[in-house]
Amino acid sequence: MKNSIAVLGLGKYGRSLAKTLYDLGVDVLVADMDEKVIRDMSSKVTAAVCTDLSNEDDVLALGLQNMDIVIVCMGGNLAASVTCITIAKEKGVKTVIAKASTPRMKNVLRRVGADKVIDPEQEGGIRSAQILASQHIHEYYELGENLCMIEMQPMSSWIGKNLIELELRKNYNMNVAAVKKPHGKWYFVNPSAKLEDDDLLMCIIEKKDVNKVK
Repeated sequence: MKNSIAVLGLGKYGRSLAKTLYDLGVDVLVADMDEKVIRDMSSKVTAAVCTDLSNEDDVLALGLQNMDIVIVCMGGNLAASVTCITIAKEKGVKTVIAKASTPRMKNVLRRVGADKVIDPEQEGGIRSAQILASQHIHEYYELGENLCMIEMQPMSSWIGKNLIELELRKNYNMNVAAVKKPHGKWYFVNPSAKLEDDDLLMCIIEKKDVNKVK
C-alpha cells in the first residue's frame, strides 16, 4: 500500500522533496499559495492545491487526516508552520515533519508537536524523499553519480535468512558492507549469519535500484 504524504510549502526544498517522493511511487499532495508554482507542480504530483497555509480554515480543508505523513516546508514562516503542525496533529496524523530556518524556530516547532524537525543545512529534498518513501531505509547518502549508501532494516522476507541465501547482489544489485544492532557498533557482516528484524544494514546500491528496497 502506498504512503500518502502532504508537502506544505513549495520552496526549493519542498518542490524537490515532493517531486522525488512522487517519482518514487508515493501519493503526494502539495499545497502553496503561489498559483504559478502550483500550476507547475500539478503534473508532477498526485494533487496540487493553491491555498493560504496560514489560514486555519484553508488548512482544515486539505483533509490532512487522510495523510500518513505531513511535511511542513515553510522554514521562513513560523506562524503558518505552527498552524499546519497543530492542525495535522489534532487530526491524528501519525508523523509530522517540519523544516526550520533557525535554532529558535526548531525549538518552537518541536514544542507545538512536530515529530521531527529538518535542519536545512544538513538535509536535502532528494535524500529526505528516499528515506520517507521507504519503510526500511533510515539514512541515504549519495556516493557519486550512480551509487549511494543506505542504512536500512532488513525487509520482512529477509528475516531468518543469511546473505548467501538472499543473493542480494544478484537480486537487488546491492552489497552489504556492515551490520549493527540498535545503539551498537558497526561490524563486518558474517554472510552465513541469519538476519534479525532489529539488525541495521549498511549497503551500497545503484541509485536506480533503491526502489527495489523501499
